Amino acid sequence: MNLRDRLADFPADFATDDPSTLAEYGRDWTKVHTPSPSLLVRPRTTDEVSRFLRLASAENVAVVPSGGRTGLAGGAVAARGEVVLSLERMRRMDPVDTLGATVRVQAGAITEQVHQHCAPLGLTWPVDFASKGSSQVGGNIATNAGGVKVIRYGLTRNWVLGLEVVLADGTVLELNGALEKNNTGADLRQLFIGSEGTLGVITEATLKLTRLPARLDVMLFAVADLSAAVALFRAARKGPFTLSAFEVFSDRCLARLLSHRKLRDPFAERHGYYVLVEAEAAEDLEGFTTKLFEDGLAADGVLAQHGGQAAELWGLREGISESLSATGLPHKNDVALPVAALEAFTQDLEALVAAEYPGFEVNIFGHMGDGNLHVNVMKPESMDRAAFLATTKRLDPQMFELVKRHHGSISAEHGIGLLKRDYLSYSRSPAEIALLRGLKATLDPRGILNPGKILGDSVPQSR
Repeated sequence: MNLRDRLADFPADFATDDPSTLAEYGRDWTKVHTPSPSLLVRPRTTDEVSRFLRLASAENVAVVPSGGRTGLAGGAVAARGEVVLSLERMRRMDPVDTLGATVRVQAGAITEQVHQHCAPLGLTWPVDFASKGSSQVGGNIATNAGGVKVIRYGLTRNWVLGLEVVLADGTVLELNGALEKNNTGADLRQLFIGSEGTLGVITEATLKLTRLPARLDVMLFAVADLSAAVALFRAARKGPFTLSAFEVFSDRCLARLLSHRKLRDPFAERHGYYVLVEAEAAEDLEGFTTKLFEDGLAADGVLAQHGGQAAELWGLREGISESLSATGLPHKNDVALPVAALEAFTQDLEALVAAEYPGFEVNIFGHMGDGNLHVNVMKPESMDRAAFLATTKRLDPQMFELVKRHHGSISAEHGIGLLKRDYLSYSRSPAEIALLRGLKATLDPRGILNPGKILGDSVPQSR
């Protein structure tokens, strides 16, 4: 008897093995691995998740938890016959608790819809990124998502008060509720935040909210190079405002963006890099910007005069990733460095690529304010896809060696998934990896939850 024959007690539309549906749900944005799930299940309640995982554990069936599938590390890929467990039908959002500034939602709630749910009350869940229109809260938490406002608010884990989690054997854990303070030993909730669905399936969360900012000003500056961008960041840190975002992208990124989308180029001349600054509660922007130009920290600049112009400037930054994929084949990497090491790392990387990979175009953008760079190496037109992927597999460890040398991390916000599991040792010590394996063995002794991700575990053989 196969697993699907054991699902009679679930709703009729609980599971499907339709080939086209499986192909869609078995992949994420990476599109590197060919999806090959055996089944898709879509529960509506925590009870259904619990009962299904109890059954999967008994049958030794591998399960890949799935959210909005917007990840870039292969964390939601089912490539070896696993069952995909999609949380997309679990989208309930409870009324906002305005006194406690919290809201409880199911894991499938869309990030942007949570923002819209809270905004009429003057509150927001300050987790924000370009994929917010399709990403889901459970996935945000499972990957400890970053985004464009980390410099202001920190990572997702800072905005999660409580979790409901289902373990591999179907056990349901309620962790911390809506408590700000709970000093009763180790905080188990944090084990699941950032664990990429390898330790348990997040089904509900109590989110911590904050007030919507009263006013945001958006500026875009043109600078000569990354060194100038770092100098501008130093000045912005001391500016007469609260820094809400500090984003950077190269002229190569802008050129590909403008070739893909019909957007207005705000500058008459080309420059090496561009810096987007979002400032909250600014007091003297004119004085700040005047001094930037007097000190030679910026070659040109634009200050949004209204919300529409601010959205246009943000569009230049947020449209980059999509445009790189639309205008070529990018090999994506997401790294974190101490802010002070960004310039030196970038110089070393450019030198490495120029010396050993001639013809490769490096496109850099990211969240400079928190040290997170997205490094996209574009496939040369004359090189076929297989050769390009093989070559970038040789480049990756060289790049990660540079990251390690500059005391950074091989993954800033996209996680490890399948794509970086072989390189985990560049950022984690043998003792740390042993502890991670111990946690996995304790919480998922049969290894059925998202196997192969992060630690490279084997996929269980179903009975």
